[in-house]
This record gives sequence, C-alpha cells and structure tokens, in this order.
Amino acid sequence: MAPMKVEDIRAMSDDQREEAVLNLKKERFNLRFQRATGQLENTSRLREARRDIARIKTIAAQVRAKKK
Repeated sequence: MAPMKVEDIRAMSDDQREEAVLNLKKERFNLRFQRATGQLENTSRLREARRDIARIKTIAAQVRAKKK
C-alpha cells in the first residue's frame, strides 16, 4: 500500500479521517506483531503507516484551525 496523498486526505470528511487513523493504528499493531514473530516482509510499511497517521492528524488539525 502506497503512502496516502495529501489531496486525498483533504478530500475526506472528518469521520473518514478518524476511521482512516483507526484502521492505520490497527494495521500498525498487526505489523508490530509480525515483526516480533519474524513474519514481516515489508519492513518499510511500519514507517509508512506511522507517517500516514501523522499526516492525517496534521491535516485534520489544519482543517479545524481553518474552520475557527
């Protein structure tokens, strides 16, 4: 899965962004378990998931600040 694009994140509603963060956190949890058991093949996906979460949260904060 490729990193999420900023344009796609901005096009999401608040609920969609929250759901995306939740899904990424679940994925990151599963990836950490795979790494611990030696089953993780794509180690860069952990980093991508972490950065995607940060990217979504940053854009969500920008949108909230813009609404005020």
